[in-house]
Amino acid sequence: MERFAFVIHPLQAEDFARKYPFTRALPPRWVEAAFRRVPPLVVSHITGIRSAVGTQAEGWFIGLPLTPRVLLASDPEFVYRRLVRCAEIAHRLGARILGLGAFTKIVGDRGVTVAARSPIPVTTGNSYTAATAVEGALVAAQRLDIVPSRARAAVVGATGAIGAACARLLARQVGQLTLVARGRERLEQLADQIRAESACSVEATDRVREAVREADIVLTVTSATTVLVEPEDLKPGAVVCDVARPRNVSREVYARRDDVLVLDGGVIQVPGDVDFGLDFGFPPGTCEACMAETMALALEGRYESYTLGADVRLDRVEEIARIARKHGFRLAGFRRFERAIGDDEVERIRKRARGLSAAGPPV
Repeated sequence: MERFAFVIHPLQAEDFARKYPFTRALPPRWVEAAFRRVPPLVVSHITGIRSAVGTQAEGWFIGLPLTPRVLLASDPEFVYRRLVRCAEIAHRLGARILGLGAFTKIVGDRGVTVAARSPIPVTTGNSYTAATAVEGALVAAQRLDIVPSRARAAVVGATGAIGAACARLLARQVGQLTLVARGRERLEQLADQIRAESACSVEATDRVREAVREADIVLTVTSATTVLVEPEDLKPGAVVCDVARPRNVSREVYARRDDVLVLDGGVIQVPGDVDFGLDFGFPPGTCEACMAETMALALEGRYESYTLGADVRLDRVEEIARIARKHGFRLAGFRRFERAIGDDEVERIRKRARGLSAAGPPV
């Protein structure tokens, strides 16, 4: 039996009410301040994972009761100590690798210091997240009659760990690519790197709305805690893969735009009859790609600090995709805001987009 652990944390103060209903009556800042004092704890035992090649795994969710706002506002050293405590708990349970979820893999040096201090290897899961985000976006594009080689793609948050890897992967497939991020120097460095690696036409900008307005394929992968893409920002027939948590794409896009296909990035079907022991907002048997990377590495017996730091290596992205396929992990169809998108809905979006005039998207 292979064993792993994964760190989870609330994405907003309201999430505490799932386990502690009384917090609904309290101001969010009070709730966050109170739980900042609470140490990490074991949230659930994960069972039933069975690889396509027969290997089995179990794991544990380790809860860190800090919201993104608290994590980003705290001294990194405070967060490092809490995450090392998570690793110590995981080690005591018998886990042999620890995955960092959501904003715990963003704070500070993106897992490097935590891995150096941890009794077990650590991974951020960013390699498999990048692989599945691009895979899902390209599959969806084909469903909407978008030919990648003639398409313009935009990556919002392109200079982040996941964003840079996604941009480099997309550049192999699309005709034009717009990189969007703050920090002009890093943005231009990435653009130059991609130009040297591919024949794709590459532009760089810090203007999100202008970039996505012309894009056929959009990937959002920022660490922003606010919405960046609104309904009026997208062209008819666009595919938008929102990898960010909290989401970068407004729910209003889903409500008002029946001519664009918005996807949750990296929703993965786990092999076997998995029981997570916890409702974390995903359909039964599925999880985020970063969790799946940790599980796949455990099933493979690759107990090493696989994905760390600000750079995600493309050879690692390609390797983890192969490892995941071997063990039976796969994209869980198309999903949006925790809801499945059926073939009939995709077809309606395709027809609606094709039927609109070239005047631009409705508002």
